[in-house]
Amino acid sequence: MRSLLLVVLLAVLSPARGGEVDINGSVELQARAFWHDPVWVGQDDQALQGSVVATTEFRWRNDEGSQRTSLIPYLRWDSNDAERSLVDLREAYWAIEGDDFELLVGANTVFWGVTESVHLVDIVNQTDLASDIDGEDKLGQPMISLTLQRDWGEISAFVLPWFRERTFTGEDGRFRPPLPVNADKPLYDSSSGENHVDFALRYSHYIGDFDIGLSAFSGTSREPRFVADADAQALLPVYDQIDQFGVDLQYTRNAWLWKLEAIARNGFSQSFAAAVGGFEYTMYQVSDSQADVGILLEYQYDGRNESEPVTTADNDVFVGTRLALNDAQDTTVLAGVAYDVETGESFVNIEAERRFGENWFAELRVRGFAGAEAGDTTYWLRKDNYVQLNLARFF
Repeated sequence: MRSLLLVVLLAVLSPARGGEVDINGSVELQARAFWHDPVWVGQDDQALQGSVVATTEFRWRNDEGSQRTSLIPYLRWDSNDAERSLVDLREAYWAIEGDDFELLVGANTVFWGVTESVHLVDIVNQTDLASDIDGEDKLGQPMISLTLQRDWGEISAFVLPWFRERTFTGEDGRFRPPLPVNADKPLYDSSSGENHVDFALRYSHYIGDFDIGLSAFSGTSREPRFVADADAQALLPVYDQIDQFGVDLQYTRNAWLWKLEAIARNGFSQSFAAAVGGFEYTMYQVSDSQADVGILLEYQYDGRNESEPVTTADNDVFVGTRLALNDAQDTTVLAGVAYDVETGESFVNIEAERRFGENWFAELRVRGFAGAEAGDTTYWLRKDNYVQLNLARFF
């Protein structure tokens, strides 16, 4: 933590040394409407729930272009669930780069992966699950990273000295299991707890129409298991030590994108493999318009047993479509459904985005669950269908 605070101080004071400074940010209002009453005792039964998100980006680069700093504080306040309110640093780092290397120290957000429905290989950053159930939002991860660029590819090594615990909604929040998660009392496989030093390595390159990524991770799992506390009144997250090897591939051919992500993991009770793969086919300028329409199809497989962290993507087919109007307002729509071919559960997701003027941005989300029966993975979410409207003002 002391090292991270030092990096934050450097990020704030960097503009004093000259160079180019860029400051921008946004304030976003979020309104969620649930059309079912909650299932579990203690959950807030208000149909309309709101929150406010604010973020500011401070970026600096020196005159020579060889050094840069970034500071991105993230604030979220929720009107109903105190556990969903959050103060985080998505980025707070200093970096120096040359012709064929980059060294970064501080907190950063790193994304790995190519598929649409599940990101199996994306393991560096912790998931901000209290933000949304899709798992796309991430917490800033303290790290020291070194990236080397060579003719034979790019290789990045990461030292991750401090573990970020996953965020969860509180007892009165939606999207929680029958027993609330007590995130204040996590359990660790390692005696070092959150101070365990994790390591990650990634190699990426392209060969013709193929983009290739190979990754390895050793350390604290970002996915917790759960055990009941002594009074059986709450669930405690358990973070195990794991080793994971991953591969992500993308093949681009005309209007086709073929995608694959696969992992092999040595987990809590077993070694298992998981994969997601499929394609995206884009039809450009449909009916002589500027609009593009994409068709997505992916299959999700996961071989973990019931002792490992829960996953919904174990034997599912994802079908979706992507619409890009390519207009001045950057209007896009992504709609899809993931269907479990074994249990019949389904998850519907619709996301629509549009910019208004120079500074306003609106997003509509619709998410719903269907077909789950008692004992199924998503049964506890069966009453959490919702529609959400986000309105952001950028400055």
